[in-house]
Amino acid sequence: MGIVKSKENFSAISLSGGKDSTALMLLMIEKGLPIDSVLYADTTMDFPEMEAHIAKLDDLLFRECGIHITTLRHPHGFEWLMFDEPKVKPSCLEKRARLGIPPFGNGWPGARVRWCTGQLKTLLISKEVNRLKLEKNALHHIGIAADEAHRCKDDPQNRYPLVEWGITEAQALQICYNHGFDWGGLYEIYHRVSCWCCPLQRVGELRNLRHHHPELWARLLELDRRARAQFGPGPLGQFKKNWSVERYDERFAREDANSG
Repeated sequence: MGIVKSKENFSAISLSGGKDSTALMLLMIEKGLPIDSVLYADTTMDFPEMEAHIAKLDDLLFRECGIHITTLRHPHGFEWLMFDEPKVKPSCLEKRARLGIPPFGNGWPGARVRWCTGQLKTLLISKEVNRLKLEKNALHHIGIAADEAHRCKDDPQNRYPLVEWGITEAQALQICYNHGFDWGGLYEIYHRVSCWCCPLQRVGELRNLRHHHPELWARLLELDRRARAQFGPGPLGQFKKNWSVERYDERFAREDANSG
């Protein structure tokens, strides 16, 4: 399955901003492959370094291809979804009334209900990609590395160039570094560089967030206080099972004092 498009095909890239999709875009530009659209879903909860990274990529894309990144955003954003989105499903309203939980807001996302990924990323990208496939016969280029090829989906309009080229995640990161894209050092601190507020990140990542991005840690503490005040001690108000951000803050402070 080759990646070179015929003239009737429109060429679109999904850009998460991470190492794999960035390497995909850089290599397609380097190889002179056609790029008609680059789609990026902005959750508004990215690291400042990621925002700078996207701006730098956009400059390169415009310089080399004459187009800008198409940024997609939810009309209200993360905090509205977390605290204010009205619930309308009768069964949900009945359950919330029974538990004394307000009939609005989704609370903290979790492994089972990742509303953040769905509403702020997947739905936005999928809607635009499906439109381009239908209206422009688009080929959709997706940044999945060769060592995650099991994630590829069997769709004749999908392309996985990194898999075809045998490029692993580690190689993708090095390609980005070789092209001068280093995210301001984010990958030297964090295993993943998606939303800084994600409850699914490892404890070590949270420790690093407190140390390297204290301004974001302060915002995380405030989000968690609001969640616990609004949703109580149940799953919607819990950052992690049996753990609040405030409790992590106390733990990390003790560890710092003991190591000092």
